[in-house]
Amino acid sequence: MITPFLDLPPGDTWLLRGGQVPSCLLDHGDRDGLARLDLLVQDGRLAGIGAGIAADVPVLELDGALVWPAFQDVHTHLDKGQIWPRAPNPDGSFGAALAAAGADRSAHWTRDDMEARMEFALRSAYAHGTSAIRTHLDTFGDHRTVVWPLFRAVQARWRGRIALQAVSLCLLDQLAGAAGDAIAAEVAATEGGVLGGLVVHEPGLPERLDRLFALAAAHGLELDLHVDENGVAAGTGLEQVARAALRHRFRGRVLCGHCCSLAVQPPPRRRETIALVAEAGLGVVSLPMCNLYLQDRRVGRTPRWRGVTLLHELVAAGVPVMLASDNTRDPFHAYGDLDMLEVFGHSARIGHLDHPFADWPRAVTATPAGWMGRGGGLAVGDAADLVVFDARSLNELLSRPQADRLVIRGGRATGAVPPRYRELDGLQSGCWT
Repeated sequence: MITPFLDLPPGDTWLLRGGQVPSCLLDHGDRDGLARLDLLVQDGRLAGIGAGIAADVPVLELDGALVWPAFQDVHTHLDKGQIWPRAPNPDGSFGAALAAAGADRSAHWTRDDMEARMEFALRSAYAHGTSAIRTHLDTFGDHRTVVWPLFRAVQARWRGRIALQAVSLCLLDQLAGAAGDAIAAEVAATEGGVLGGLVVHEPGLPERLDRLFALAAAHGLELDLHVDENGVAAGTGLEQVARAALRHRFRGRVLCGHCCSLAVQPPPRRRETIALVAEAGLGVVSLPMCNLYLQDRRVGRTPRWRGVTLLHELVAAGVPVMLASDNTRDPFHAYGDLDMLEVFGHSARIGHLDHPFADWPRAVTATPAGWMGRGGGLAVGDAADLVVFDARSLNELLSRPQADRLVIRGGRATGAVPPRYRELDGLQSGCWT
């Protein structure tokens, strides 16, 4: 068990003195994107933020240690997680991932199986300092009647620790007729439920999107879509989603995940699509760890591209861009632990989100928090949900795993540690890797 490098003072009121916070969350700071300040915590909330706070309370001297708000993970797959030992991807390809996940869902995804894996994932995320997660749930056929009631039970159990939202994941043609109405009603019956689906370049896509947007409007739902998760240069899914949002004058938020093919399209098409995305007010969430693992993978051939969408260009156009975990230890991504610091660190390297880091810390905190209807920055009155690292710069932060981080929720140290993988052995039929 790794213990935090610092211990909080006793009581409900205390001061973190001399910490450093990503300045993009405060609108000021030094050239490294950090602002040195104090944080006064009282009764579980931030009662003061600034330099040189004077208060007759216990003090924890940070000596420049980094302080971040709790992480917000806006795109995950809790129902798929941790099945790798029993459902590995034989060649790392997207097609093999689909086949392996589908077979495992048919053979193993009982309520008890999914609940155990979801709990394992949430305990991991909580220990790492995440306070909100949005998960996509496979919503195929009768499986809907198992996974959505289960999610609502897990959501209620974790209230106050991790705020949970769910998105329906299915093919767009499944939304036709009564089946689509039933899926939308299931989502609408769930607190924070979001309507979703898989969007790829295919004949009839505009008509399928019209049905999707009509369902969302009729049930008062926002949209969260998997879009162009491939390297097909002719892919127009993202463009078509933007056009549909404009065509329907859709007032709800629309989040598009992956958008990988945008990076391999000709420059004129890229510019046109990005302009449409900005005009339609769409958000984009990139999943660099999964995209890097899965995209452009061919046996015996070195990948030619990173599978990541045009992060810098989208931000330059004013599009809200977020980063998230995506799949963890399943056929779509063999690794991961729902640790948003790992996501941020890998994303910085993969997407060159450094020199300067600028506003990129917001992509795992304030921006996804706002998209999920939550507060996620650092302001007086906010819950004292913080993560303190034994690092004094972003370079130090990303150069070590930071396993000894101090996670604070509601002004108190959680003391939580990630669960051991051995806890899942009973689900893996004695086969682990």
